[in-house]
Amino acid sequence: MQFHTEFSPEPLPYRIGLNSKIVTIGSCFADVMGRRLTDHKLSVLNNPFGTIFNPVSIAKLLTMALYGTAPDETRYIERDGVWFHYDFHSSLWAKSQDELRDKLYTRLAQTAEAIRKADFLFLTLGSAVVYRHVETGKVVANCHKMPGSLFEKYLYHIDHLRDDLTRLLKTLHKANPGLKVLLTVSPVRHTRDTLPLNSVSKSTLRVITHELTVWTDWVAYFPAYELMMDDLRDYRFYEADMIHPNTQAHDYIFDKFAGSAFDTDLRSFIAEWAQITKSLAHRPLYGDASPANYQFLSKLLGQLEAISKHIDVSAELADVRSRLKQGESTESQEDKKEFA
Repeated sequence: MQFHTEFSPEPLPYRIGLNSKIVTIGSCFADVMGRRLTDHKLSVLNNPFGTIFNPVSIAKLLTMALYGTAPDETRYIERDGVWFHYDFHSSLWAKSQDELRDKLYTRLAQTAEAIRKADFLFLTLGSAVVYRHVETGKVVANCHKMPGSLFEKYLYHIDHLRDDLTRLLKTLHKANPGLKVLLTVSPVRHTRDTLPLNSVSKSTLRVITHELTVWTDWVAYFPAYELMMDDLRDYRFYEADMIHPNTQAHDYIFDKFAGSAFDTDLRSFIAEWAQITKSLAHRPLYGDASPANYQFLSKLLGQLEAISKHIDVSAELADVRSRLKQGESTESQEDKKEFA
C-alpha cells in the first residue's frame, strides 16, 4: 500500500559529475544542499554570502561580484559595536567598518572567481517578499535586527523580479558561457509573511523559474518545493517548528536530486563513499590494537588510497593512518608488558 504521492523528477539536461565545480547561492535550503554536496566530496563554494532569501538581493550580489563593484558605502551600519552591511547576511560582520569592508571585498572576489570556473550554479529562491529601507528606498538582504520602523515590507512585482533575474542570467552567461544554472524554490514556508502571502510569494517565484527554463536552454529547474509540498505532505517530515524540513526530508530530496542530476559514475561513487563514511565513523569497542581492527583499518586505507586519485581525501587518509599507527604503538606496549 502506498502512503504518499511519490514522484521522481525528470532527468536534468546536464549531469553533475564527480569533478564538477559547483556554487550554491540563496536561501537556507541552498546551504543544506551545498553541505550535502560537500559531504559527498564534490567541489562546492557553499552560500558565500550567507542566507539570502529574495531574488533582488541575490541578483545584486552576484552582479556586484562579477563586475567587481564595491559594496555601497552608505549601507554599512553599526549595532552594539558590531558592523554589518544591508546588502549582506548578518553572518558577515566585523568589529570595524574597515575590517568588514575588507571581508566583503574578499568574499565578492572569491565568489566571482568560483563562478567563472564553475560548471553549475545552484540558485535557490526563498521569497518574493522584500524589505525596503525607507530612507534610501533600496531593498535590503537583511535587516540586522534594526528597528522595524526603518523598513517597509512588500511583495515585489513579478515583472521586476523577472527583469532582475533575466539580467542576472545574461551577466552570468557573459562571465562563464559554459555555466549551467539549476533553479529551485525553497520549500521553507515564510510564516512571518502570513501563509496567504507566502503562497502568493512562492507562486510568483515558481512562475518566474518556469519561464526562465523555457527561455534558456542552459537553465534547469529542480522541484524541491514540489517534493516537499506534494510528495512529503506530512508533518513527520518537518522540524519541531513545523516549518523547516527535517533531516529525513533532506535525505529524501537529496536522493531525488542525485537520481535526477548526477551522472552514472557519480552515483556509483556516492554509494561507495556512503560505505566508506560508515567505516570511518566505526570505532572498536576494545581499542585499535586488535588484529581484526588492524585488518579493518588496512582495508579502509586501501579504499581511500584508491579513490584519492580522483578526489581529495587527505584528511581521511591522515585519520586512518594515525589510528593504524596508534594501534601499532598500543600493541607494541602490550607486547613489552607480556615479556617483562
